[in-house]
Amino acid sequence: MNTLSLYTNDDYMKLQIIQDNKGKKTGVFIPIQDWNELKKQYRELEKLEDAPPSKAELLQELRRAVKELSLIEQRKLKPRPVNALIREL
Repeated sequence: MNTLSLYTNDDYMKLQIIQDNKGKKTGVFIPIQDWNELKKQYRELEKLEDAPPSKAELLQELRRAVKELSLIEQRKLKPRPVNALIREL
């Protein structure tokens, strides 16, 4: 993980850039104190934190998973290692 500091409100925000095993940037980790400060500044962020997935989003994800399993059964797609699946959770 790489670390990046951002300057906000007279303080430094210490972000960590998350990368996959190929070095591709996949996410950002924000310390909870910084996240709480961001939520104070940008009230709309509060909604993102607790927003459950919609029915359409759940169905889309289930369809994708079923399609992926079907391709694996047909040997058209290589199954992922268990560790990769656990990391997704």
